[in-house]
Amino acid sequence: MSLILSLYLTDLPLIVMSTPLEDAMDTLIRIFHHYSGKEGDRYKLSKGELKELLTSELTDFLSGQKDLHLVDKIMKDLDSNKDNEVDFHEFVILVAALTVACNDFFEEQLKREGF
Repeated sequence: MSLILSLYLTDLPLIVMSTPLEDAMDTLIRIFHHYSGKEGDRYKLSKGELKELLTSELTDFLSGQKDLHLVDKIMKDLDSNKDNEVDFHEFVILVAALTVACNDFFEEQLKREGF
């Protein structure tokens, strides 16, 4: 059972199968919290934690990047409240933006191939 469903169904003796989207949401939450809280606030990512998450979990995104200040730029763009940390809401914005960019890329490829 996904983390999301288990939060709501803890008192129910049901076996619930989660959907792929629920699994994806659960994975986002788990990955964020795996990296958050090693330094400072346990519910936010420091710049070091963000860098570790990006290099471990988004390797294709960072590979080939030559900008040595990329993580600094990402941190600045994501940190909407300027507390020098990235909370879950700010993190989800990054994931959503990357997902949209990937979808746009794949749609363009399909159009070029005539689909």
